Amino acid sequence: MCCGGFFKAAGGLGAIVALILVIVALLKQLILLVGFLLTAVKVAIVVIFVALLVMIVLAILRDRSRKRREEI
Repeated sequence: MCCGGFFKAAGGLGAIVALILVIVALLKQLILLVGFLLTAVKVAIVVIFVALLVMIVLAILRDRSRKRREEI
C-alpha cells in the first residue's frame, strides 16, 4: 500500500476538476439564460412600440371620420 497517498491526492484533484467543470457548465447555462432574457425584452419592446403606433394611427383615423361626420 505504498500508493495510498497518490490515490487520495488524485481523488482530491479529480473532485476539484469536477467542481470546476460543473461551474463552467453552469456559467454557460447562465449566459444562455441572460441572452434569452435580453432577446425577450427586446422583442417585447418592439411589440409594445408597434402596438403604440397602431393605436396612434387608429386614433387619428377615428378623429378624421368624426370630423367628417360633424361637417355633414
